[in-house]
Amino acid sequence: MVKYMKPNNIDHIAIAVANIDDATKLYNQLLNAEPQHIEEVVDQKVMTAFYPIGDSSVELLAPTSDESPIAKFIAKNGTGMHHIAFKVSDIEKTLKELKDRGFRLIDETPRQGAGGKKIAFVHPKSTGGVLIEVCE
Repeated sequence: MVKYMKPNNIDHIAIAVANIDDATKLYNQLLNAEPQHIEEVVDQKVMTAFYPIGDSSVELLAPTSDESPIAKFIAKNGTGMHHIAFKVSDIEKTLKELKDRGFRLIDETPRQGAGGKKIAFVHPKSTGGVLIEVCE
């Protein structure tokens, strides 16, 4: 049986930030680079900025509304590491496999994320406290 949750690589590590402009100024200096891609993801109420690092990226996530999941995360936890994203070859089959193996899914079907990628989240209560994103 083929196992689909064999990640191809780490797609990105996401960091929750309060303000995208302040955070990009900091990361521009830290990484001696500018973001390759900045995008508002309207349905998730966030601004994103991606910094490529080898085959992966660092994603900055800033809320655009107090109703944003990122705003709620920051209110509860402060700024910092939000999630790690694994790239998979077949997201639908990966989600089915994870559910069949007892993982709690936030998204049972993929949705569109930044850059038009298909994404879905696995609940941190079933992953030892870490929010996991799978993307294709």
